[in-house]
Amino acid sequence: MSDLSRPVIGVLAVQGDVREHRAALEEAGAATLPVRRPEELATVDALVLPGGESTTIDKLTRTFGLRAPLRSRIADGMPVYGSCAGMILLADRILDGHPDQQTLGGLDITVRRNAFGRQVDSYETDLQVRGVEGGPVRAVFIRAPWVEQAGPGVEVLASIEAKGESRPVVVRQGHLLATSFHPEVTGDHRVHALFVEMVRRAA
Repeated sequence: MSDLSRPVIGVLAVQGDVREHRAALEEAGAATLPVRRPEELATVDALVLPGGESTTIDKLTRTFGLRAPLRSRIADGMPVYGSCAGMILLADRILDGHPDQQTLGGLDITVRRNAFGRQVDSYETDLQVRGVEGGPVRAVFIRAPWVEQAGPGVEVLASIEAKGESRPVVVRQGHLLATSFHPEVTGDHRVHALFVEMVRRAA
């Protein structure tokens, strides 16, 4: 484990935007470590669950023996940030998932997988995120989920209008943070800085 000034944040490295998240976190003041094994998970202060394919990441966490250790550390209060597929993995409930798909849980939310449509429906927009100063965040949605339902302990930090309704796309509950979009691909590291600050406060 690390000191408060430079926490060690792991990035789950079985699939997805691992390199981009590590670069963003390091720019935001953290040290990083790719996490593929339980012994690596045990050494970090916090974890990022990157975007990718949620069903593939789910299967690979089980293959690598990470599922039980991940669930245990999340339950014990380890700070975790999930982007896109990571939001699905953190959700307690999932809609439109594969029949055998499992989540790690922790966030009292119901997410809809691929809510915005297929890859060709991917798009970008500017989004005001509570807790992120300096103007709107450029949000890149790629086969993204959204939150269909959030429990009373969940704070909605940003929503967008989609299909005639307001859909939460950034949520926080305790030490857990999730975004529907991919801030790691834009060069704007303010969402990662928000998470690094959450890690410091949790420590």
